[in-house]
Amino acid sequence: MKRVTSYSYNIVCMVVTLLVYGSAAVDQLAYTVTVDTNGGGNYTTVQSAIDSIPNLNQNWIRIFIKTGIYREKLTIPKEKGFIYLQGEGIEHTVVEYDDHQATDTSATFSAFADDIVISGITFKNTYNIQNNEMEMVPAVAARMLGDRYLVTDSGFDGLQDTLFDAKGRHYYKRCVISGGIDFIFGYGQSFFEGCTLNLTLGIYAPGRLYGTITAHQRPSPSDNGGFVFSDCTITGTGKTLLGRAWGPNARVIFYGSTLSDVVLPIGWDAWHVTGQEGGLTFVESGCTGDGADTSARVPWLKQLSVNVVVGLASVSFIDQDGWISRCPIELGL
Repeated sequence: MKRVTSYSYNIVCMVVTLLVYGSAAVDQLAYTVTVDTNGGGNYTTVQSAIDSIPNLNQNWIRIFIKTGIYREKLTIPKEKGFIYLQGEGIEHTVVEYDDHQATDTSATFSAFADDIVISGITFKNTYNIQNNEMEMVPAVAARMLGDRYLVTDSGFDGLQDTLFDAKGRHYYKRCVISGGIDFIFGYGQSFFEGCTLNLTLGIYAPGRLYGTITAHQRPSPSDNGGFVFSDCTITGTGKTLLGRAWGPNARVIFYGSTLSDVVLPIGWDAWHVTGQEGGLTFVESGCTGDGADTSARVPWLKQLSVNVVVGLASVSFIDQDGWISRCPIELGL
């Protein structure tokens, strides 16, 4: 089976590589440590640099990760917050591993702490990609479990269950997220802006009829959680649903985004709550592209007023207390 990347994905990667990878607001940093797999820094592994951060740290510390492929599983424990992981670009700084089977143990990168910033890094789970003759299984690239995460100009690469946006408020800006089945899933309250959602099902699992981009759940209708996509682009190879309901209160919104013809006309699946779709909030508003026609969508697609959608499809969805402005990074364009 061919291990190639779609032309459109390569173009996206080139564009993101050319962007400034979240230059740091230096006056907010306590200090910087450097990781270089070739030995030209303070550490040769990313995990050893993370381990060096003091427990209960309250000052932003940057871990600068030089160009290289770092084959390791990373964990930021709950007591090590205020870490800024800065790489040299999504095609240059790559952290990869091939664990699989369980979503709570297979992640290449797991963060439990609050207050994390990431820029210019790709987190990859290679299992389903390298073993594409075998049955596809959960193989997580990143698992996000803390609050106040800012992730910019970074990549998440896998096939099934790529990005486990488990819980907390997260802002993904100009990221590339690749996969085939439920490749953005969880209970999080997250805002995706200017991101590319790259379907790779047709490359690594062409026998599958279709995939799913999102699988979201909220514990109750009043919970603030949801996945909101604004000015994003859906591209790739194969066919996909925009999402399916992981539970009865799932909330996913696509606003002002470009949907290519990889999106199936039906759009969505009630999955575990078929016949009980009244609590689902699946919304499309102001989207364009060959896959944006909603005339054949599921009949229970939620219709919200423009004012309500615009209110949700902004950074204020996750930033009502202004935490993003306190991060040690300049977001740039």
